[in-house]
Amino acid sequence: MKPVDVGGVAIGGGAGLVIIAGPCVIEDERATLAIAGTLKKTTSQLNIPFVFKASYDKANRTSIDSYRGPGLEKGLAILENVKKEHSVPVLTDVHCTNDVGAVSKVADCIQIPAFLCRQTDLIVEAARTGKPVNIKKGQFMSPESMAHAAKKVLSAGNEKIIFTERGTSFGYNNLVVDFRSLPRMRELGYPVVFDATHSVQLPSAMGTSSGGDRQMARYLARAALAVGVDGIFIEVHEDPEKAPSDGPNSIALEDLKGFLTELKELDGFIRGRAGGKGV
Repeated sequence: MKPVDVGGVAIGGGAGLVIIAGPCVIEDERATLAIAGTLKKTTSQLNIPFVFKASYDKANRTSIDSYRGPGLEKGLAILENVKKEHSVPVLTDVHCTNDVGAVSKVADCIQIPAFLCRQTDLIVEAARTGKPVNIKKGQFMSPESMAHAAKKVLSAGNEKIIFTERGTSFGYNNLVVDFRSLPRMRELGYPVVFDATHSVQLPSAMGTSSGGDRQMARYLARAALAVGVDGIFIEVHEDPEKAPSDGPNSIALEDLKGFLTELKELDGFIRGRAGGKGV
């Protein structure tokens, strides 16, 4: 497996643990810059490579009344300021082909949402930018079927592919993680990231919004490291109870350092047992 370079951060290929973290959606510039600054400081203290993530538009919300974000132009301007002020690479997701060109001018990695991981035109358009493409495995997809998503990226001459596991539908309004999917996706030859917070989401469980069980995120993240992954994806917020999107499954910013310290120690132990290469 070759590492994928995301704005100077290597993911996969034995490069070590990477954290992809940030709020689910951009609320305003102040909060976004503050969260990014805290994340940069914390990950620097722990010597963990870090990629900032946030969405400028959440098009797949439960309700038509749900907050979606500031939109393309304003959202990308805020992400650009995050890069300039904190010198970190950024990742954001796209939901339509029309946005891809503008997003590629700012984002260091373009993410394909789980519900859109079969959308050929969107994946190919993202791949044509030459930027790394992080494809979230759909809740309805087997790990082996992600090979087809990879081929769509490869068809555009782009080999910078990352897969992210975020749980599988388990009846209605619930997800479960089959940890066999992590090594099975890794066998396809691309880095694999585990989304610890979306995996504890309860889709649409609160009627007009999704619920979640953030207390379980740290346990699933530990399990993923034990099985073997190249990065952990975490949604964080200054005050999750007031977050307009994914609050129930987001980690409070004040709790993040303890969370990441545990992950760093566990990753070090596992890589030590494997001669520095991880599982």
